[in-house]
Amino acid sequence: MDKLKRVTLFAGHYGSGKTNVAVNYALKLKKEGYDVAIADLDIVNPYFRTKDSQKELEGNGIKLISSLYAGSNVDLPALPAEIYSLVDIHDRYAIFDIGGDDRGATALGRYADAIKEEDDYELLLVVNKFRPLSRTPELLLEIMHEIETTANMKFTGIVNDSNLGTETTAKDVLDSVPFAEKVSEMAGIPVRFTTVTQNIYDEVKDRIRDLMVIHLQDKIV
Repeated sequence: MDKLKRVTLFAGHYGSGKTNVAVNYALKLKKEGYDVAIADLDIVNPYFRTKDSQKELEGNGIKLISSLYAGSNVDLPALPAEIYSLVDIHDRYAIFDIGGDDRGATALGRYADAIKEEDDYELLLVVNKFRPLSRTPELLLEIMHEIETTANMKFTGIVNDSNLGTETTAKDVLDSVPFAEKVSEMAGIPVRFTTVTQNIYDEVKDRIRDLMVIHLQDKIV
């Protein structure tokens, strides 16, 4: 991205990998010397998967704000009031993990006006072409518009996070680029970056622009 925004929000269909991207992006900013906090607004998934990375985040000095019920089997969509501090107090960079599809975007709607008023944010659509419900650009645009309507915010860019987990190959990532570019063209917003794991980075680094190396999140079971 040309200029780092104070607030970065990651949204997309359930299973797109947005939580993993959000966690890795927070770690990246921290390594670059920024003061970072991350908030989990995922009220669709009762397990609040950002919580799975709590030890890693806090071990790196990144504050995690999530529901008191995160990681439990209590399906209660309650969000802590502390999240407002990330919106109202502009003293650190804030990462938001937004829940899947338009239902998850309902939570974002609570903070949309304040975020837009500050006008220093990116709302990024996380795209994974290998997910059954987002295999075509047309399906992704439907998801995008549903989220925008519910959250009362417009997307500003796309993250190409197309992967098959640990089975992802360099060819998979390369083949996903035209797909992400088509979504970009149809939506009228740019592809900000493509994610890639370290083990295949060398195979694609000279063929894909704007790469972000990530590691796959370990899920607590």
